[in-house]
Amino acid sequence: MKKQHSVQRSHRTRTWLVAGLASVVAAAGMIAASATSASAAPVNISQGRTASASSAESPDLVGSKAVDGDNNTRWASQFSDAQWLEIDLGAHASIDNVQLHWEAAYGKNFQIQLSDNDSSWTTVATVTNGAGGNQTIPAAGSGRYVRLNLTARGTGYGYSLYEMQVFGTGGGAATPPSTPKPLPPAPPGADTTVTHHEFQANCTPTRTLPDDPIVFPGKPGASHVHTFMGNTTTDAYSTLTSLLAANSTSCTVPQDKSAYWFPTLLRNGNPVVSTNQQTIYYKSGILAYQKVQPFPQGLKFVVGSPMATQDQFRTAPGAVEGFECGNSSFNWDFPTINCPAGSQLGVRYQAPSCWNGHDLDSVDHKSHMAYPVNGECPPDHPVAVPMLEFKLSWPVDGNLSNVAFVSGRGYSFHYDFFNGWDAPVLKALVEHCINGGLQCTPRGFDQYKPWAGGVLDDNYNLIS
Repeated sequence: MKKQHSVQRSHRTRTWLVAGLASVVAAAGMIAASATSASAAPVNISQGRTASASSAESPDLVGSKAVDGDNNTRWASQFSDAQWLEIDLGAHASIDNVQLHWEAAYGKNFQIQLSDNDSSWTTVATVTNGAGGNQTIPAAGSGRYVRLNLTARGTGYGYSLYEMQVFGTGGGAATPPSTPKPLPPAPPGADTTVTHHEFQANCTPTRTLPDDPIVFPGKPGASHVHTFMGNTTTDAYSTLTSLLAANSTSCTVPQDKSAYWFPTLLRNGNPVVSTNQQTIYYKSGILAYQKVQPFPQGLKFVVGSPMATQDQFRTAPGAVEGFECGNSSFNWDFPTINCPAGSQLGVRYQAPSCWNGHDLDSVDHKSHMAYPVNGECPPDHPVAVPMLEFKLSWPVDGNLSNVAFVSGRGYSFHYDFFNGWDAPVLKALVEHCINGGLQCTPRGFDQYKPWAGGVLDDNYNLIS
């Protein structure tokens, strides 16, 4: 049945001939809106902006496709009536009209809504019994955010838009297009398939301290005990200045002066600290991996919560595989089975990867960051940065009933990050490995695609 559905949609898809945007004729439908004329000629102020949607039919049909200026790409929702598509114009703007270029699956009933805070919405236009096609909808008003609030479908499918164009004046400065550093040309027959967009920053734990320079800055002993890795000077008094001034790190790349820490694991009340290098992935958390930008220096945040319940840990956006040992994985607390002799207890957990673009920290050390929604950054956190994924292990096996974190049960696991990377090195790794769609070692080489080159030479100097 799914195959038949795919054929039908392909047959129905139409090719739009866009003549002049100002001359597009509104499709049939009753449109209720008040019209006022702007003082300046309205232009399309939504192209390339941050867009988010209530759902996406597939990873290739996300909300950003409706503002990319390409009439061959589209956003398509799941098959239900209540859906929305929202655009962040970057700043307050005066809106004149909204133009919709529907694919065959159109909206029958919907509203155009505006907001300045992304929470309180004013309806400026209502459409009932719309017939799809190309619609120009008078929608006079002002705001930073524009939402297409869809309430009834015109077909049995979802909603499908080639483009949603907001015409008006104002808005924020245009977002520069993503221009990742191009990879070297691939040799004939080389595999250029993109399956990963990441590099590793592997670091060894160095010590334990009852400090937390993010939650309790300047207060040594105020925190539960953490295991630290990365910058070897990290303590309660650490600042960006002190991190950058340090000349020692336990990470593979010497220019990674960042601090990473997490609650110390205990067995029978005694600290367990691995002497092995731990894996920290820097990945793309969004589908459009070419848009990921480096962390700004000094950015810091906390991932997870020591107060989380088991269900909160299980359903958290950052959960990947939870705890594992031997062949047992996806445990949301320490495994209850006997872990095979010689195996290790492991955990994998992802951090938020959307930044609000201006705050290096926040009161709760979390709200300046957000997780992607449907593969895109939400409008209030529009800047995509690397997604950290901690893959940690501890040398414990057998019966784990006597194992705990200093913060509590397994689901109290959390970790902290304080960015101290050398900016040019981090930028080069992000551009080459994440934006380039590679699976890189800490030095920026993809062993499966050696033709792509690398970032750092044997002495960890940037390769020009």
